[in-house]
Amino acid sequence: MNRESFAAGERLVSPAYVRQGCEARRSHEHLIRLLLEKSFAFSPRLECSVAISAHCNLRLPGSRHCSASVSRVAGTAGARHHTRLMFVFLVETGFHHVGQAGLKLLTSSDRPFLAFQSARITGGKCPENGWDESTLELFLHELAIMDSNNFLGNCGVGEREGRVASALVARRHYRFIHGIGRSGDISAVQPKAAGSSLLNKITNSLVLDIIKLAGVHTVANCFVVPMATGMSLTLCFLTLRHKRPKAKYIIWPRIDQKSCFKSMITAGFEPVVIENVLEGDELRTDLKAVEAKVQELGPDYILCIHSTTSCFAPRVPDRLEELAVICANYDIPHIVNNAYGVQSSKCMHLIQQGARVGRIDAFVQSLDKNFMVPVGGAIIAGFNDSFIQEISKMYPGRASASPSLDVLITLLSLGSNGYKKLLKERKEMFSYLSNQIKKLSEAYNERLLHTPHNPISLAMTLKTLDEHHDKAVTQLGSMLFTRQVSGARVVPLGSVQTVSGYTFRGFMSHTNNYPCAYLNAASAIGMKMQDVDLFIKRLDKCLKAVRKEQSKESDDNYDKTEDVDIEEMALKLDNVLLDTYQDASS
Repeated sequence: MNRESFAAGERLVSPAYVRQGCEARRSHEHLIRLLLEKSFAFSPRLECSVAISAHCNLRLPGSRHCSASVSRVAGTAGARHHTRLMFVFLVETGFHHVGQAGLKLLTSSDRPFLAFQSARITGGKCPENGWDESTLELFLHELAIMDSNNFLGNCGVGEREGRVASALVARRHYRFIHGIGRSGDISAVQPKAAGSSLLNKITNSLVLDIIKLAGVHTVANCFVVPMATGMSLTLCFLTLRHKRPKAKYIIWPRIDQKSCFKSMITAGFEPVVIENVLEGDELRTDLKAVEAKVQELGPDYILCIHSTTSCFAPRVPDRLEELAVICANYDIPHIVNNAYGVQSSKCMHLIQQGARVGRIDAFVQSLDKNFMVPVGGAIIAGFNDSFIQEISKMYPGRASASPSLDVLITLLSLGSNGYKKLLKERKEMFSYLSNQIKKLSEAYNERLLHTPHNPISLAMTLKTLDEHHDKAVTQLGSMLFTRQVSGARVVPLGSVQTVSGYTFRGFMSHTNNYPCAYLNAASAIGMKMQDVDLFIKRLDKCLKAVRKEQSKESDDNYDKTEDVDIEEMALKLDNVLLDTYQDASS
């Protein structure tokens, strides 16, 4: 980029805009410096693999005032073309070389553009207050230019050099094209992608802090994996396989979710399904059956106990503390499916207590359900740092950086205070949803099932519909869906479904014979009061429509029965008259 180009860029901007740009720039740098100087720690492996001297030369060619020049070119978030000039300038001037030892940035006595002073940064916390979008984009661009595919002078002659045919695709991913990890270890550093590697480390640090904030205070390590919950559970099971070569079985208190069941099948193990016990309205873990099965099969032949926290009512979270004690007593690993439990302090408390009194090896949670990002990522966390690292090394090959990027942007946008606010609002919405469903159910001679141990999901009986036939129950579900109500589930009685060769009776109800049909709704993170109000309004209309149709069918059946009775009476009368006539004739 030559002097004439920068001079032309400077002439486009007024002095007032320059001052505004300077102020915005200082604000951006302050936030990024706080994050990196106080929040994150490189692992020793990262320090050995990638040495990052975090100073950058800000002096523009032909300018005596570096701050003003950067402001003129970068400006603030409002001038996209100036931001692009800044980006190209950094690519051109911000890098010295990519050596075998790693990547080094140019150093200078000027203010650090990358906004951190040292490669070794201590701490590990999410910033309390969220960042604005312009600061976030600046930060992401600064990370992206540390990847070799963004070097203007880079010459790539390999089969995977971060080439992207579409500029739209490149912008969508902020030019993080190399992904994360290396062959054989998803958490390993890529020498040619220091920015992506740093992004991955930062994301894992942020997520670890949020897990602690949500209630699991003693968690040791975690990492984001670009697979949904089911496949992430499979990864955990495959890691345990090497530790327990005799194991054939996974003990699993029943929960009717296909992904959980198939995760065990995919890993090559035989699920041993433990039926739940009915206590009041709740379906709870049968601890005696679990322990009896452990003794029957033998601890050495059991890979792990696979328990669940978040689930659909009337199923409630497993008794994690008691299961953790069983696992500790019999020296059996314990993997917890915590799919959407991060948003619930009760679910997180169960995990913390289970680890305190017994054994929990790893717990897996979804990114989209807990952090409101697109589907495709999960978090694997645990209390033993070395075991979590073993799981990360079990992942074959590199991985997409998109899930890590999504959750990083989200958490930096919210800040820890913003996320805590969402958790608080979710609890309030749970109480509000519970009260509204209770009122509506009573108006239709139904009731809200009493499931106090489930902190997220609720269930309402559909007995008056089920008394007629299952068709009315499934019809209610169809009506809700066509009226744009998503997430609600209607569960009829007696459904039978086969999953990977195993037949589940009463499928979707988590037991063979639940006493009644019911409807599910959940208060998940991000739900608003207007969502609840609209759901109740539409559910009310659907219930009225189903009742009206049932009444009509009953009237039609009554009319048909009455017509049959009249016809039978007429036929009998004709027979009597005929007999009388024949008697008279004879």
